[in-house]
Amino acid sequence: MSSENDDHARDPDQLANVALFDGMTRGERSRVVQLSDQIDISSGTVLVDQGDPGTFCFVILEGSAGVYVNGEYVSTSGPGTTVGEMALHDHHPRTATVIANTEMVLLRFDIPAFRALLAEMPKASERINAILASRLR
Repeated sequence: MSSENDDHARDPDQLANVALFDGMTRGERSRVVQLSDQIDISSGTVLVDQGDPGTFCFVILEGSAGVYVNGEYVSTSGPGTTVGEMALHDHHPRTATVIANTEMVLLRFDIPAFRALLAEMPKASERINAILASRLR
């Protein structure tokens, strides 16, 4: 079961080793902390379900999740990976189901926070766009 964890990720320096936030200033990472919620989830939790509308996206800080399309396993996502950003970006239904393989620690962004992240931080926007482009290839 997921739970909010106020003690995790309140230190922006914890995000310095996450690829999405690499090269950001401490101030920018502090803003990321403000925009996101850090949550802990258990193994077996469905992060996103194929076909659903996108209301959140996640950055995996710890743990791993399996990615499934039409019920078939396609890959595993681990620390530093973003999950669910495509539906927030293009406003279309989720293209995959993502299920926690292990206990996980995640940063969760709702739609306004995700939009603010992209608008306020060009590095994050560039990286999200690169991720989306690579997934489409």
